[in-house]
Amino acid sequence: MPHSQDTTPIVLTIAGSDSGGGAGIQADIKAISATGGYACSVITAITSQNTLGVSAIHPIPLEHIESQLDAVFTDLNIVAVKVGMLADSEIIKVVADKIRQYQPKHLVVDPVMVATSGDLLLETNAISTLKQELLPLADLITPNLPEGAALIGGAVPQDEDQMGAMISELRALGAKAVLLKGGHLEKDDNSNDLLIMAESSELISAKRVATKNTHGTGCTLSSAIASYLAQGNRLHKAVYLGKQYISQAIANADKLEVGQGHGPVHHFFCGHTNVR
Repeated sequence: MPHSQDTTPIVLTIAGSDSGGGAGIQADIKAISATGGYACSVITAITSQNTLGVSAIHPIPLEHIESQLDAVFTDLNIVAVKVGMLADSEIIKVVADKIRQYQPKHLVVDPVMVATSGDLLLETNAISTLKQELLPLADLITPNLPEGAALIGGAVPQDEDQMGAMISELRALGAKAVLLKGGHLEKDDNSNDLLIMAESSELISAKRVATKNTHGTGCTLSSAIASYLAQGNRLHKAVYLGKQYISQAIANADKLEVGQGHGPVHHFFCGHTNVR
């Protein structure tokens, strides 16, 4: 029997919960909703965190991650999947197995290793599992500079030339495309991301916004891209639309007053009037 939701662009986010609401599954659901998708979720870990940092991480038992995945995939017509925080090797294996089993049309992997606050969110021995099991299944992976360096075992690039020097090693990870995010190059006037396709690469540029409220930017961008893919956009256009969305969400971040540290971006900068 055909799914009755075939016209609804359903996006699954598989990620950790952020109790502060700025990153993780909460940011994903907001970004997917704000960009026109329908969000469902599988929670892999519960973090105790706020805008000041992460104070505890509680991984969800594997059988519960598995049962969540089976529950959503057997009922909902999931077109795109975004994968965020996977705390350890066993969780990565379960998620990769289920992606292979259900074969969603699009897979975006944000290889979350370090929070904006600097807290480590992925056990170091899990990086090799991520590279073996999950990254080769992805249409797009979206590492920031420290994550990109960790994936290829290199130094964190300090400029665009050093970003460019990572292209062949990042391609060798096996994903169809890589979006290497240059947000950490804070001395640059622009926030430049490098979109690396199989045969070509290009710089996607946006004006850098001076704000400390950047909590959840990576989660938000990868979820927006997954949402645009679910709506039928080609990868290249979905990445461009996602970059436009996150740039606006960052530009409007200071309209929100949330927390005392790195506050969240403004996911609903369109159409929400309850800001100061």
